Amino acid sequence: MDSSIKGFLILEDGSSYSGEWLSGEERAGEVVFNTSHNGYEEIATDPSYFGQIMVMSAPMQGNYGVDRSFWESRQLWIEGFVALDIDKHNRAWLERLAEFGIPTLNGIDTRRLVLHLRNQGTLLGALVKAETESQAQVRAKQLIQQHKELPGDWVYTVTVKEKKVLSGAASSGPRVALIDYGTKQNIVRELLKRCSEVAVFPSRSTYEEIQSWKPDGILLSNGPGDPAKVEGTVDTVQKFLGKIPIFGICMGAQIMARALGAQTYRLKFGHHGANHPVKDLRSGHIYVTSQNHGYAIKEDSLPSDVNVSHMNLNDNTISGIECKKRRCFSVQFHPECYPGPRDAEVLFDEFMDWIRE
Repeated sequence: MDSSIKGFLILEDGSSYSGEWLSGEERAGEVVFNTSHNGYEEIATDPSYFGQIMVMSAPMQGNYGVDRSFWESRQLWIEGFVALDIDKHNRAWLERLAEFGIPTLNGIDTRRLVLHLRNQGTLLGALVKAETESQAQVRAKQLIQQHKELPGDWVYTVTVKEKKVLSGAASSGPRVALIDYGTKQNIVRELLKRCSEVAVFPSRSTYEEIQSWKPDGILLSNGPGDPAKVEGTVDTVQKFLGKIPIFGICMGAQIMARALGAQTYRLKFGHHGANHPVKDLRSGHIYVTSQNHGYAIKEDSLPSDVNVSHMNLNDNTISGIECKKRRCFSVQFHPECYPGPRDAEVLFDEFMDWIRE
């Protein structure tokens, strides 16, 4: 890593941000900002961030080192890491970024950048090494165009490719099928605490493949990209509706909504952070939640038998739905947290209650 190299973040609207290039390969992606004050490891290893350049709004990053026990998957999925002040004395985080070829840009005016993204919305961008801005602009346009040509089903890139069955800690607990759209490992850990077995299925698994395992319940996981472009899953989920309990998280919430007949839409700049207030409309309880999604459920498209169960108090978008008739509920945030507060872990217990009932 050569700290003398100049780097640029170029957005598709032509705006430019220069800084210190610390490591990695030139890449393009959706440029999103995260308001979490810690958790850079969990964020970078969350498959939901596939295809995205991560801008951390908290100024200091990398300052508490690394610990693989906090990783949410086997690798880093982000397309780039941008911050105001990345610790270069404690080099452990920089070494992990370099290990996975993640382009890393330091010394960026992240306040100016976040305000721009908040006003303009999520934009594509590219991280490039160059001596001048004009050189960076030319290379960035090429990379952004290549990114636009990627296949639309990002989930298929990050999902497991074969079913795997894991033994849980609760010998008398239920058997749960986890459909993997890019699941965080803490979802798996929370299920294993409460289940006798958990089977992780690829995103394009058929109804027949999942049903042959005879699960007591199904969990639809988080994942990256546009739910409308995830292939081979809405039909599968539809076939399970009303038969066994289904719990959806984040991408899983959007897939469930589409299986129920509702529509999803792209948010202006998405929800990425660990401090989003959500109200449970059933109990009046307020959760402070961890969130990471760029799409939401369109409320006026919900069928009459589906209720909004949770509401995001920042912008009044849907943060959860339920339909007791069709035995399903979901949340548009991360009850497994990591990073973030653990307020909503009780929703895994609620899922177990649905299964027992």
